[in-house]
Amino acid sequence: MRLFSVAVSVSCCMAFAPMVQAGNQKLPITTIGPVASGHAGMVVSSNSDAARVGSQVLAQGGNAVDAAIAMEFALNVSEPAFSGITGGGFMLIYEAATGKVKVIDSRERAPASAFDGMFLQTETKEWPLGERKKFGIAVGVPGALAGAQEALDLFGTWSLKQTLAPAVELAEGGVIVSQLLGESIAANLALLAANPAAKAVFLPGGKALKAGDLLVQPDLAHTLRLVQKEGIEAMYGGELGEALIEEIQMMEHPSGMTIEDLVKYEVTIDKPVTGSYGDYKIASAALPSSGGLTVLQTLAILDLFDLEQYSANSVTRYHLILRALQLAFADRNAYLGDVGCDNCLDIPFEHWLDPAYIASRAKSIDQPGCLPGPVPGSTSPSQQTVESAGGETTHLTVVDRWGNVVAFTTTIEQVFGTGRMLPGYGLMINNELTDFNSFKNLPNSVQPDKRPMSSIAPSIVFKDGKPVLTLGSPGGPRIIGAVVLVLSDILDLGLDLQTAVSRPRVFSSSCTAKPNVRWDPGFPDDVRAGLEALGMVFEAVPQEVGNVNLIAIDGKTYTGAADPRREGVAIGLTDGPGKPKKDK
Repeated sequence: MRLFSVAVSVSCCMAFAPMVQAGNQKLPITTIGPVASGHAGMVVSSNSDAARVGSQVLAQGGNAVDAAIAMEFALNVSEPAFSGITGGGFMLIYEAATGKVKVIDSRERAPASAFDGMFLQTETKEWPLGERKKFGIAVGVPGALAGAQEALDLFGTWSLKQTLAPAVELAEGGVIVSQLLGESIAANLALLAANPAAKAVFLPGGKALKAGDLLVQPDLAHTLRLVQKEGIEAMYGGELGEALIEEIQMMEHPSGMTIEDLVKYEVTIDKPVTGSYGDYKIASAALPSSGGLTVLQTLAILDLFDLEQYSANSVTRYHLILRALQLAFADRNAYLGDVGCDNCLDIPFEHWLDPAYIASRAKSIDQPGCLPGPVPGSTSPSQQTVESAGGETTHLTVVDRWGNVVAFTTTIEQVFGTGRMLPGYGLMINNELTDFNSFKNLPNSVQPDKRPMSSIAPSIVFKDGKPVLTLGSPGGPRIIGAVVLVLSDILDLGLDLQTAVSRPRVFSSSCTAKPNVRWDPGFPDDVRAGLEALGMVFEAVPQEVGNVNLIAIDGKTYTGAADPRREGVAIGLTDGPGKPKKDK
């Protein structure tokens, strides 16, 4: 594997003229745009408001975790269709002082009342996703606030109140509706119009907000101020949690979730899953996210085929990548699920990357079909289905002046979650439990206190023990394909960062479904024809394949690159103050 270069031109990016106040200092931002560079910090987000908030936290002496949490809350305001404090996520943290990587898992959990088969109409027929995504039983016990507090307690220097302050300001003053949010509102008019609270916010006066409009959210500002005042107890036993429970019980197929489920919610601090690709080591999210293991398994298979020898648009290269994804997804769908509940099945994930097993999977790459393999230590594979392809998330990446790294992906599951807003509080309610398999006795079947399987894959790449790249993506199962392709573009082909995140991508998780390949607009016609000749069947209309944000690290030089698919923004800082005292 060649060592990729992080030297890229940032002439495309504008200098950020305004100065950011940092204590008694004024700190200029070096660059802002789709690509940016800096020596004292870097933030990348699909949303400009969140990126600005993160850069200001770093400028004011906060570290990468402080900035990431503030960005998470800002995204609740600017991207309410994709994430929020009723949701959860996976935060991957590299602590420079210790060289250790941890995963803060704030994934939503099933309440104590959940039971296997609760999404079934009959023993053999599940409720259609279009219906069950709006059910009360689809709502998971939210983990976002608990995860934020845990991250700040363990690794942050700011208080929860401090990190919430920028989001309060955004909600009260208003944010400009982005192209992404405008399109999401337009695509979900019926869903939003059916809920009075959501309609009032996103369709004021019966007219849908569009890109460029001002979105003001006083109820959300009130909620964030409530959390500033009461802390996370507002959700986990207080007013906010009680309101959420009351609303869930008014929904179709109401959940049996109680305030006790909220009080008992626990964040987990996990070790990442780790693997290698050539000379690089990669750390990513652990189960119940399948994203890390599936990315690592796909790369391990590809590592046996020396992708460096192929050109960027080689049909053979793309065929190998798609087939490796199909094989890895076959294993994922058969075996993976949560490992952190009393009734969870025993999953042999420790054998997932065994060299002998990887070699056996690689031998199947030119053979027809994509059945799951006999993972060592496993029982017979199940026939699980991939979770809803419509799931969405948002991802952000941060590196601070001390070299701490955060890759953080958050979600409320479907776009706008259940489509139901908590009246008086301005929060879209998650439908995370639709990520469970509807059928019984499977690794990803519903159980009390269980976390549904995810595809989230925030990742950090290491060379000689030092982080050199961090990345992640939203997009449900497509996250895995997007991360694999961008890593290959950079590590195998040596493409510059902006080209790697911008190039059209393809994705496949199955060789049995027809069509089985999703593709970005602009994907080369000749490559598509070549893949079709090899048996790949493309969807009729191109659609987005992920939205990768990344930061490359070369000593104290940080280079951020944002995916143009969602108007992403990178902001780099030049220098900064020391850590401030924590405001309790």
